[in-house]
Amino acid sequence: MSATLYGLGIGPGDPELITLKALRLLQAVPVVAYPAPEHGDSLARRIVAPHLDGPAPAGGRTEIAIRMPLVEARFPAQEVYDTASIELGDHLRAGRDVAVLCEGDPFFYGSFMYLFGRMAETFPVEVVPGVSSLTACAAVLGAPLAARNDVLTVVPAPLPEAELRTRLAQADAAAIIKVGRHLAKVRRVLGDLGLDTEARYIEHATMANQSVRRLDDVGEDAAPYFSMILVHRRGEAWR
Repeated sequence: MSATLYGLGIGPGDPELITLKALRLLQAVPVVAYPAPEHGDSLARRIVAPHLDGPAPAGGRTEIAIRMPLVEARFPAQEVYDTASIELGDHLRAGRDVAVLCEGDPFFYGSFMYLFGRMAETFPVEVVPGVSSLTACAAVLGAPLAARNDVLTVVPAPLPEAELRTRLAQADAAAIIKVGRHLAKVRRVLGDLGLDTEARYIEHATMANQSVRRLDDVGEDAAPYFSMILVHRRGEAWR
């Protein structure tokens, strides 16, 4: 019988924001895989590094870096996931459980979904939810996302400007994700809608290089990929 493929949500960056279940599985499985850039270290691997210092499972631990172009124009790299699913499938057929690391939560814009879609019909798969970037940013900002009958809208910043404006115009509360090089466009739309003074910006939430600012204090025209803007039409959800 095939072993199990685990999609582990490992949280937004702080190594302590990993669930007990994900930690137990991470330290027990013989094969750990994680996304990585074409060159350099894997962020997912760095997040869990403190938890891999102890004894390895009996027989040792195999690590697999799934290297891919981590740029918007070429993501997801479908051929990379095709190849990875074959390599991971070989381990599973040999009876070795595999844990695939995913920053945040695997099913909240998580990269693990692309392996899930290729492998779930063939192998046992278990998804372990993690602390998402959405809830991490809200906690770090001290800004509740929504209250009572508010509708929370998650809006990817790469959307065309007209669609971005339409989505935000209808939102009670919004989380604008994947800001990156779209910061100027997002700032322009929020300004047009009169929401810019209520918008709050965070990058690298829970990480050592975390930065929290009001949007009007952010002077750059580009932001890191790991950045988010939270805005509530009432200013604060509890009002």
